[in-house]
Amino acid sequence: MAKKLAEEAIEVVIDAVNGDTEAVVRESADLLYNLTVLWASAGVRPEDVWREMSRREDMLGIAEKLPKSSMKLPKVAPQRISARRPIAPLEGRAARKRH
Repeated sequence: MAKKLAEEAIEVVIDAVNGDTEAVVRESADLLYNLTVLWASAGVRPEDVWREMSRREDMLGIAEKLPKSSMKLPKVAPQRISARRPIAPLEGRAARKRH
């Protein structure tokens, strides 16, 4: 199951690098489906994931990955950012999709 999730993630990245928007949409649907299957098998509820994302956004101003060290982050009053960071296009050489 985890292997299938990784495969779908790679396919999304390859299609994004190749600029194939329609394929990114299709592969993203596959990725999200496999992610929800993995969550279900691990006993994770989607609302718990959304709550964690909201907590990160409230703490850091953006929904970004928190450090995994044992270091405790200070409690910060929630603040809203008026504008999101710009999305940078993926760059790199074109990769061919394996089937």
